[in-house]
Amino acid sequence: MAFINEHYLKLAAGYLFPEIARRVTVFSKEHPELAPEIIRCGIGDVTEPLPTSAVRAMHAATEELATRATFKGYGPGTGYDSVRAAIAQGDFRSRGLDVADDEVFLSDGSKGDCGNILEILGAGNRVAVTDPVYPAYVDANVMFGNTGAALAGGGYDGILYLPCTEANGFLADVPSAGTPAPDVIYLCSPNNPTGTVMDRARATAWVEYARKHRAIIFWDAAYESYNRSDAPKSVYEIPGARECAVEFRSFSKSGGFTGVRCGYTVLPKSVMAYTRAGEPVALHPLWTRRWNTRSNGVSYAVQRGAEALYTPEGQKEVRALVDFYMENARILREGCTRLGWKTWGGEHAPYVWCKVPDGSDSWAFFDRLLRKARVVTTPGAGFGRCGEGYFRISAFNSRANVEEVVRRLGAL
Repeated sequence: MAFINEHYLKLAAGYLFPEIARRVTVFSKEHPELAPEIIRCGIGDVTEPLPTSAVRAMHAATEELATRATFKGYGPGTGYDSVRAAIAQGDFRSRGLDVADDEVFLSDGSKGDCGNILEILGAGNRVAVTDPVYPAYVDANVMFGNTGAALAGGGYDGILYLPCTEANGFLADVPSAGTPAPDVIYLCSPNNPTGTVMDRARATAWVEYARKHRAIIFWDAAYESYNRSDAPKSVYEIPGARECAVEFRSFSKSGGFTGVRCGYTVLPKSVMAYTRAGEPVALHPLWTRRWNTRSNGVSYAVQRGAEALYTPEGQKEVRALVDFYMENARILREGCTRLGWKTWGGEHAPYVWCKVPDGSDSWAFFDRLLRKARVVTTPGAGFGRCGEGYFRISAFNSRANVEEVVRRLGAL
């Protein structure tokens, strides 16, 4: 008899974004005449064409595959050397940060990496996540057996939830003395869903905390290119982070690669985990082995497209793409502010985080916006208990749609 992974049975209800899609589908079937008017500002999917440099590079790579002399078969599981070098130089060494080429690992995106990296850690690690939080972090740990059962009202037993509220500016505080220390800490800056960025002092406190407790920080920097503040754009700007932090990056939002699929993880050779006997073990060789065993790498054409984003022309195009979405974010943020709604984010991130204005719960307000304005947002409750009473608006849309959203919200 074949046995299942029973940890999957602990997963509560459906994943957030499929539930949003289900509700939109139900509404569309009930009101087919209104379905064409729906504007989706829920899931953070991009809408603008790929940067020209990436498209040209992928076309050229495809042409290489069409002739015997330049054909490529299996590539390195961890990524082609030239692509890893372009990333390490462009995103880190050019900014004075010590990241070696072979500490960069190409993948199909940071969403998978944030869960897949659990494969090289032992079962039973105590995990800390912010609340509200990107739900993929939590669900991945449920699947790997790092949690207990689902709790009434949301969340899972065994996870340390770090409340992010108006009182602390939606930024996680280091646990107080006496709180059992976590082994793995998920931090995201700029944050999804709240759009806030972690200042240097707070990031430093987290790195010092992790080093003190021999914990590992999983630093999700998927939205780094939107951070225009003085806050750290990489965790490796913080002294000591190379001993305790793994950083996840994505080309989905900076290069518009949501459908192309490419991202990377930085894992310094100095990051250690420990055996049950307390012996330190470097994670870099284990992550290398994991990729070479479990993957044949990102496709050649996609890697060439990602590499092209680091050319001078590619960098210019990335900045223009980010600027476009950030202007959308400004329009949304200012529109919500004019309505008297309390807002966060939208300045250093492509998301605007709003407090529900009428005091209703976030799913009820989601349904109201869908039915009354034909606008899809993301209810805060889907990101955790502390997300209740808030909702997220995505700036990833056309300019015309964003302006229409603001008009419709004002007409509610």
